[in-house]
Amino acid sequence: MLARLTQTKALHWLGRQLLNRDDPAAWLDPLAGAINPMWVQEYTPARVERIMAETADTKTFVLKPASRWTGFEAGQHVNICTEIDGIRRTRTFSLSSSPELWHKQGLITLTIKRLPGGLVTNWLHDSLSEGDILGLADAFGEFLVPPPAKPVLFIAGGSGITPVLSQLETMAASHYPAPVTLLYFVRTGNDIIGREKLEVIAARYPGLTLNIIATHEGKEPRFLCDADLEAIDGLKEREAYLCGPKGLMDLATELLQQRGLAESQMHSTFFAPPAPAALDNDQRGGEVSFTRSSVNVGSEGDANLLEIAEAAGLKPRYGCRMGICHQCSCRKTSGTVVNRLTGKVSGPGEESVQLCVSVPRGPVQIDV
Repeated sequence: MLARLTQTKALHWLGRQLLNRDDPAAWLDPLAGAINPMWVQEYTPARVERIMAETADTKTFVLKPASRWTGFEAGQHVNICTEIDGIRRTRTFSLSSSPELWHKQGLITLTIKRLPGGLVTNWLHDSLSEGDILGLADAFGEFLVPPPAKPVLFIAGGSGITPVLSQLETMAASHYPAPVTLLYFVRTGNDIIGREKLEVIAARYPGLTLNIIATHEGKEPRFLCDADLEAIDGLKEREAYLCGPKGLMDLATELLQQRGLAESQMHSTFFAPPAPAALDNDQRGGEVSFTRSSVNVGSEGDANLLEIAEAAGLKPRYGCRMGICHQCSCRKTSGTVVNRLTGKVSGPGEESVQLCVSVPRGPVQIDV
């Protein structure tokens, strides 16, 4: 009884403080989290319900987000955040379950491969346990099944299968009427991620042609080739979805273009930034004014706006740090920036820019 009374008093106190603060999350979350981690407001808490091994280096994490989470569409990604050695880390992962699981059971899955030397993926594999809490941001991404129904070709490699698992499960449940082909490239038969789910989908989805190709089980490596594409009926009418290592996606794009597929028919997603565009030295550098914080910082053009802000002691919001999730987007009120991925120069006036891929080109004012 005493414990319940103490908790009730604490909740009343927290409620009074909440009404008297402009931005309560930063100071309230540590207190609320100490009572119940699922009450944190800065992000959506998600409890780890189960952890399942997929391969020797890949695990599926079954999460139960707090009910206020906004959900997702098949093929989208999500940023998760966790604290490692006292520092909050954020990473982007695909959702590997169908939205139906979220709607019916309030659960989602993330299927994550351990990356050699990867800080977060190794921590998730080695230290995360059932019952632990991760932070979850809103889902994002345009790697979506096409409406209305069109014939589809998926080309996936390794852990690039994860968003495709979500899409195929969703398409099977809705009896997607057009033909669908999956070419899934793995190193060996032991590296098939989602093997059981793929087998179940293929068994109940007659419109799916499943072709799993082991690239390193023969005397010579076996990669995507002309014969793989020539075997697909109506290839030129297909919407092509590519997800996997950059080498596979570049090869697939080249071969599909040779067979007449338009750029608008090809869709890809990735979690590693493309090679930075070459920027001339006279394009970069200048004073950066973070107007809301009244902070001015000189820049030599060797850092992006996010790095410049953090070096100045500011803490702008960010997610993937790779130009994918747009969570670091802020309002530029004047000046120009160069996108370090594309080399494109912005306009001189007010517009939204991504801090993590924008390099100042002369004096810039940012609303941070």
